[in-house]
Amino acid sequence: MLETYSDTELIAAVKGGNQRAFGEIVRRYEGIVASTAINMLGPGSEAEDAGQETMIKLFKSLDRFKGQSKLSTYVTRIAINTSLDSLRRRKKQMSRFFSMVDDEGPKWDNYIASDSDQGRDFELKQAIGKAMTRLKPEFRAVAVLRLIQGHNTREVADMLGIETGTVLSRLSRAKAQLADGLREDFGND
Repeated sequence: MLETYSDTELIAAVKGGNQRAFGEIVRRYEGIVASTAINMLGPGSEAEDAGQETMIKLFKSLDRFKGQSKLSTYVTRIAINTSLDSLRRRKKQMSRFFSMVDDEGPKWDNYIASDSDQGRDFELKQAIGKAMTRLKPEFRAVAVLRLIQGHNTREVADMLGIETGTVLSRLSRAKAQLADGLREDFGND
């Protein structure tokens, strides 16, 4: 029955003490959270931790959610901020930039492409993943939201709490850096 509730009704139910209602929110948005964390951090335990932390933060902040944006926007914003926090901690601890690296590089191939083209262009997907790892976190956040998840510029601005001009500027810089990274891997052919 909870699956028929709107997001607004679910939030009201959670605020009223219905824990099963929060379970339904988690079910609805766990894919968005996982995709965001994986695209920001790479696949692995760090992304899983960020996903869990996102849901905890969402639960704790639902009483402050005013409904001025869609719940999906709010959840994605929390996931991006949680991932950025994780990147800052990683950098501060002087660990490698991406923890899920094997001899061939980051294992991004299954997360960048759509389901319809998985398995094709493996080398290109690996190169895109490698280029993504080189982006500064603020550029990567915009690239993930705009290029991979397909949000429009206004949505990305709302999720990150920045101006649309800043989104466009960061996206332009991210694209240029991605292109440079791909040229590095594939040459100028």
